[in-house]
Amino acid sequence: MNTIIAIVGPTAVGKSTLAIELAKVMKGEIISADAFQFYLGLDIGTAKVPLSQRQGITHHLIDILNPDETFSVADYQRIVRAKIDELLAKNITPILVGGSGLYLQAVLYDYRFSGSKRENDQDLMKLSNGELWQLLQTMNPETAEKMDLSNRRRLLRAIEIARSEGDPLDNTGKNLFYNNVDIIGLTMPRDLLYHAIEQRVDKMVAQGLIDEVLRLYHQGIHSQSSMAIGYKELYAYFDGKTTFEEAINLIKLHTRRYAKRQLTWFKNQMQVQWYDVDLNHFEKTIHDVLNRYE
Repeated sequence: MNTIIAIVGPTAVGKSTLAIELAKVMKGEIISADAFQFYLGLDIGTAKVPLSQRQGITHHLIDILNPDETFSVADYQRIVRAKIDELLAKNITPILVGGSGLYLQAVLYDYRFSGSKRENDQDLMKLSNGELWQLLQTMNPETAEKMDLSNRRRLLRAIEIARSEGDPLDNTGKNLFYNNVDIIGLTMPRDLLYHAIEQRVDKMVAQGLIDEVLRLYHQGIHSQSSMAIGYKELYAYFDGKTTFEEAINLIKLHTRRYAKRQLTWFKNQMQVQWYDVDLNHFEKTIHDVLNRYE
């Protein structure tokens, strides 16, 4: 088939599991749309699927950067659109998977980095600090490199100033860039989603998240990658600014808030076919989605 599939939704809802099952059936390969799975060494905290669990399915855009490197939305758009063209030419189904709405939208929709002003400033409030930094990087790279990613107010102000000289991100239209895109969204009741998020964080800690982040901390990594949820909170703990318990609670809080923003973004910004998920019976979701392509 000549369809581009995107699997979207909040964290901890089963996107990666569904993507692998789809890829197995549909001769597909997976393209990551997670803003932090690009980085080597950020494994547990970004919920990368281990090689041993990928079931032979090729994954692209994972582990392509060192943790001290930066990566813009424009870079992602260029690389992924080229990868999509390459896969389609080989009759392979591209399956984009992730929760970074800005990256997905930049690829799938007619985003143009051309100097035009965006119309809806409310979109900025839906972005994480890391995504704000990515946007600023496309507008004024020199300012972005000097910016403290934890200071949201300054990020927003820097974007406002850059916009006074013209915004390079033009999304005045809502048209898809491709004609053959199928966007599948996974969701679940908010109380169940939040419970799943808290369980995932506890599992990450048990799997060695603390040691993973400590290695980055000891390497002196203070860049775009270290602003990922789960990393910035533990950095604060290592700096003596919070207790361990406070850091873990903040990871859970920030992940819940991020999941809420993700749902808002996908529901308001993209044309999504939604599926309700029961994690205890996830095979039903897989079956329902596969039925779309029979």
